Amino acid sequence: MACKEQPAPPNILFIMSDDHTSQAWGVYGGILSEYVQSPHIARLVREGALLKNVFCTNAICTPSRASILTGLYSHQHGVYTLSEALSPDRHNVAKALQRQGYATAIVGKWHLKESPAGFDYFNVLPGQGRYHDPVLRNEDNWDEGQVYPGFSADVITDETIAWLERRPQDRPFMLMTHFKATHEPFDYPARKDSMYRDVVFPEPHNLLDFSQDNGRTFSGQNLERLGQRWVSATASGSTLYPGLPFSLDGLDSVQARQAIYQKFVGDFLRCGSAIDDNIGRLLAWLDEQGLTEQTVVIYTSDQGYFLGEHGFFDKRMFYEEAIRMPFVIRYPGEIPAGSRVDDIILNTDFASLFLDYAGVAEPSFGAGRSFRANLRGHTPDDWRTSMYYRYWLHQTNRPAHYGIRTDRYKLTYFYGEHLGMPGAHRVNTTPAWEFYDLEKDPHEDRNAYQDSSYREVIEQMTQQLAALRASVGDTVR
Repeated sequence: MACKEQPAPPNILFIMSDDHTSQAWGVYGGILSEYVQSPHIARLVREGALLKNVFCTNAICTPSRASILTGLYSHQHGVYTLSEALSPDRHNVAKALQRQGYATAIVGKWHLKESPAGFDYFNVLPGQGRYHDPVLRNEDNWDEGQVYPGFSADVITDETIAWLERRPQDRPFMLMTHFKATHEPFDYPARKDSMYRDVVFPEPHNLLDFSQDNGRTFSGQNLERLGQRWVSATASGSTLYPGLPFSLDGLDSVQARQAIYQKFVGDFLRCGSAIDDNIGRLLAWLDEQGLTEQTVVIYTSDQGYFLGEHGFFDKRMFYEEAIRMPFVIRYPGEIPAGSRVDDIILNTDFASLFLDYAGVAEPSFGAGRSFRANLRGHTPDDWRTSMYYRYWLHQTNRPAHYGIRTDRYKLTYFYGEHLGMPGAHRVNTTPAWEFYDLEKDPHEDRNAYQDSSYREVIEQMTQQLAALRASVGDTVR
């Protein structure tokens, strides 16, 4: 009896942006969904799966990217903050896929300091890079790089397609296309200038949360800091931020926050629309080349971002807006079109999924686990029901913390110590706890840690947190 021929492993196109939070995708609903212009993200949702509960394990750019590549937590791969490099000697998923016969490449944002390893080709931004006329560095010009005229998302897509057209034709590919957008300063190409002109965006219900009377234990990164950056840039003549000049003269605290929010969201959505344009270009290229059916396409972001919720911007905190990684995936013929996945998935799982698609018999990689069965609607009985999070870059307004999230509850311990981490504030903060019932309080508006009705639940969650922390090997005090 002849052996059944195994299907060829698919190509993998992993598209990732920076800070492009789920509230700005449209496909996740929310108050901005009617304003978002993202038809190509919507196409991926129609033709693939939308994942509702994908989380990063440390909501800041460099550590999240290291976890995606290695399948490890920060305390395992050694990238805790924005300052550490991912060693080229460390095992990563690109190296593993090379051994499986894949052609590998990365274009765009890298942000892991050292030269990328495991990629047959790379052309990456130095550090954060810039939005206009970006510099990209490859193996041949790593020290000086090369300037590419145009808007960064357009340039990164140009270079992505250029590699696809010259790639080895006899091997499947794993290509990472990483946009700088939508990272601050939330810039956009000139074609988006008139978008949202005269539009007034709806506000999150907790935009005007000016106090900590709700039991929140930290002050956070409030919108006023962003507004002051625009005011300072206006005064200095800086062109770093789009849409200047900006002024808060004559505005009271409520009016000022509302004005900052309106500009912020408008810039952010314009920037995100430029990403969507380029996702469309990549999908069209696959269609034209007849590669759509045999290519896994993923679009995600390295973490979430606050868009005015709690009066905040930025990320880092163990709140839903910051830790949720929006995630859509399409693989025709295997992933049911228009499907939804509610399971808890982590950024440490991505590498295992890639290896599963590549045909590795036991694809577990690092601390992660493949969720290929979940995507087909067959969640394993022993799939995780909770996740562990730790943020290390201690600052007095955003203290270092760790916590646990289940499908309903979240418990966080703000230990507030710098632990010698580079870039951390050297002033420790008072230890504090926060607890939220996400079913009754999905926006985390009231810290219920002192609510006696949750005493038993909090005791159980505290024990679960200790056990989960031990299970992932986080023993750092």
